[in-house]
Amino acid sequence: MNCHRKNSIYLEMKTNILQHTLFFLLIGFYLVAGYNHFASPTFYLPVIPPYLSQWAKEINILAGVLEIALALLLIPGRTRLFAAKCIIIMLIAFIPSHIYFIQKGEFIIGSIKMTPLASWIRLLIGQPILILWAWWASKSEIKLFG
Repeated sequence: MNCHRKNSIYLEMKTNILQHTLFFLLIGFYLVAGYNHFASPTFYLPVIPPYLSQWAKEINILAGVLEIALALLLIPGRTRLFAAKCIIIMLIAFIPSHIYFIQKGEFIIGSIKMTPLASWIRLLIGQPILILWAWWASKSEIKLFG
């Protein structure tokens, strides 16, 4: 086997390991995030924009249920792409909250101090990274159930 072929196989193995690791981290991330909506609703309720505040509790519960359900739907190969697309749609739906963070200025969420700069970074860098993470992890060919 020539050197180029060995390097190619090695790179492919490293990519697969990284992709599988990110895949399992994504599932864990959304399971924990979903659970946290129920365990610590006071963390999420203050960041729901005022024009949605009359449904804040329902939005929080729905977000928690969706995050848990979508994490679980990532596991079977047959539902993985659907789940990833739904996570991306959900992340896009959360953009108004991130814009509200920017408008709100400096505030505390849980024990985290949010500044306008942190809110901009979260919107312009964090959201796209989460979207790309969901999309890339959905391409994992790991077979767990179906």
